[in-house]
Amino acid sequence: EVQLQASGGGLVQPGGSLRLSCTALGFTFVGYHTGWFRQAPGQEREGVAGIDSGDGTAFYSDSVKGRFTISSDNAKNTRYLEMSNLKPEDTAIYYCAAWYGSAWPINYNAMDYKGKGTLVTVSS
Repeated sequence: EVQLQASGGGLVQPGGSLRLSCTALGFTFVGYHTGWFRQAPGQEREGVAGIDSGDGTAFYSDSVKGRFTISSDNAKNTRYLEMSNLKPEDTAIYYCAAWYGSAWPINYNAMDYKGKGTLVTVSS
Protein backbone atom coordinates (compact mmCIF):
# COMPACT_ATOMS: atom_id res chain seq x y z
CA GLU A 1 0.00 0.00 0.00
CA VAL A 2 1.30 3.45 -0.93
CA GLN A 3 1.12 5.90 1.93
CA LEU A 4 2.91 8.48 4.03
CA GLN A 5 3.29 7.55 7.66
CA ALA A 6 3.74 10.51 10.01
CA SER A 7 4.71 10.19 13.66
CA GLY A 8 6.28 12.06 16.53
CA GLY A 9 3.47 14.31 17.67
CA GLY A 10 2.52 14.71 21.29
CA LEU A 11 2.07 17.06 24.21
CA VAL A 12 4.92 19.44 24.93
CA GLN A 13 5.32 22.48 27.16
CA PRO A 14 5.91 25.92 25.68
CA GLY A 15 9.57 26.30 24.82
CA GLY A 16 9.97 22.58 24.29
CA SER A 17 10.95 20.57 21.24
CA LEU A 18 9.60 17.74 19.13
CA ARG A 19 10.75 15.90 16.04
CA LEU A 20 8.20 14.74 13.52
CA SER A 21 8.99 11.95 11.07
CA CYS A 22 7.36 11.10 7.77
CA THR A 23 8.18 7.83 6.05
CA ALA A 24 7.10 6.95 2.53
CA LEU A 25 5.78 3.41 2.20
CA GLY A 26 5.40 1.83 -1.22
CA PHE A 27 7.18 4.61 -3.11
CA THR A 28 10.32 6.71 -2.91
CA PHE A 29 10.55 10.39 -2.03
CA VAL A 30 13.30 10.85 -4.61
CA GLY A 31 12.07 13.30 -7.23
CA TYR A 32 9.22 14.67 -5.13
CA HIS A 33 9.21 17.96 -3.32
CA THR A 34 8.23 17.23 0.27
CA GLY A 35 7.08 19.21 3.22
CA TRP A 36 4.79 19.77 6.14
CA PHE A 37 1.64 21.74 6.61
CA ARG A 38 -0.59 22.11 9.65
CA GLN A 39 -4.18 22.82 10.48
CA ALA A 40 -5.52 23.99 13.81
CA PRO A 41 -9.21 23.72 14.71
CA GLY A 42 -11.22 26.39 12.93
CA GLN A 43 -8.22 27.66 11.02
CA GLU A 44 -6.98 27.36 7.47
CA ARG A 45 -4.16 25.08 6.47
CA GLU A 46 -0.71 26.59 6.75
CA GLY A 47 2.35 25.34 4.92
CA VAL A 48 5.17 25.43 7.46
CA ALA A 49 8.15 23.85 5.70
CA GLY A 50 9.14 22.37 2.38
CA ILE A 51 12.22 21.02 0.69
CA ASP A 52 13.01 21.22 -3.01
CA SER A 53 13.73 17.82 -4.55
CA GLY A 54 16.22 19.33 -6.99
CA ASP A 55 18.71 21.30 -4.94
CA GLY A 56 17.53 20.64 -1.40
CA THR A 57 16.56 24.24 -0.72
CA ALA A 58 14.42 24.49 2.39
CA PHE A 59 11.46 26.84 2.68
CA TYR A 60 9.68 28.00 5.82
CA SER A 61 6.68 30.05 6.74
CA ASP A 62 7.45 33.25 8.59
CA SER A 63 5.67 31.89 11.65
CA VAL A 64 8.19 29.06 12.12
CA LYS A 65 11.36 30.41 10.53
CA GLY A 66 14.28 30.08 12.92
CA ARG A 67 12.47 27.54 15.08
CA PHE A 68 11.68 24.65 12.71
CA THR A 69 14.09 22.71 10.52
CA ILE A 70 13.14 20.32 7.74
CA SER A 71 15.56 17.60 6.71
CA SER A 72 15.80 14.51 4.52
CA ASP A 73 17.18 11.01 4.87
CA ASN A 74 16.83 9.36 1.47
CA ALA A 75 18.42 6.14 2.73
CA LYS A 76 15.52 5.79 5.18
CA ASN A 77 12.99 7.32 2.75
CA THR A 78 12.05 9.68 5.56
CA ARG A 79 11.59 13.40 6.06
CA TYR A 80 11.87 15.12 9.42
CA LEU A 81 10.60 18.30 10.98
CA GLU A 82 12.61 19.42 13.99
CA MET A 83 10.55 21.87 16.03
CA SER A 84 12.03 23.92 18.84
CA ASN A 85 10.93 26.80 21.05
CA LEU A 86 7.38 25.62 20.54
CA LYS A 87 4.55 28.01 21.26
CA PRO A 88 0.88 27.38 22.07
CA GLU A 89 0.00 28.74 18.62
CA ASP A 90 1.93 25.85 17.07
CA THR A 91 -0.78 23.50 18.32
CA ALA A 92 -2.26 21.75 15.27
CA ILE A 93 -2.42 18.54 13.33
CA TYR A 94 0.73 18.31 11.24
CA TYR A 95 0.63 16.61 7.87
CA CYS A 96 3.45 15.61 5.57
CA ALA A 97 3.04 15.65 1.83
CA ALA A 98 4.85 14.96 -1.42
CA TRP A 99 4.25 16.63 -4.74
CA TYR A 100 5.63 17.55 -8.15
CA GLY A 101 5.57 20.98 -9.70
CA SER A 102 6.50 24.08 -7.79
CA ALA A 103 8.36 23.43 -4.54
CA TRP A 104 6.91 26.34 -2.54
CA PRO A 105 4.42 27.46 -1.44
CA ILE A 106 2.55 24.21 -0.99
CA ASN A 107 -0.32 23.80 -3.45
CA TYR A 108 -2.91 21.78 -1.54
CA ASN A 109 -4.71 20.91 -4.78
CA ALA A 110 -1.56 19.44 -6.31
CA MET A 111 -0.29 17.08 -3.61
CA ASP A 112 0.45 13.61 -4.91
CA TYR A 113 0.62 12.07 -1.46
CA LYS A 114 -0.56 13.25 1.95
CA GLY A 115 -0.14 11.58 5.31
CA LYS A 116 -2.89 11.19 7.91
CA GLY A 117 -1.38 13.70 10.26
CA THR A 118 0.05 13.76 13.75
CA LEU A 119 -1.24 15.97 16.56
CA VAL A 120 1.08 18.45 18.24
CA THR A 121 -0.21 20.11 21.41
CA VAL A 122 1.79 22.87 23.06
CA SER A 123 0.45 23.59 26.51
CA SER A 124 1.57 23.99 30.08
